[in-house]
Amino acid sequence: MTDIKLTSTLTCPSCGHRSTDEMPIDACQFFYDCKGCGVVLRPNKGGCCVYCSFGDTPCPPIQEGSCCA
Repeated sequence: MTDIKLTSTLTCPSCGHRSTDEMPIDACQFFYDCKGCGVVLRPNKGGCCVYCSFGDTPCPPIQEGSCCA
């Protein structure tokens, strides 16, 4: 079994601010307030969550091979 990474660095598409945060292990996060400009990030079309859309590491459910629902 692969170790699940619990941190991801999100990059805001509006201002470029980067923030490293711990991801929830049993759920997907659909909204995130950018700490740089305050814009509310939402998943890209077809993305399961903000970490899969804007992070450098996919969310734990996706890492485990399950869906994000």
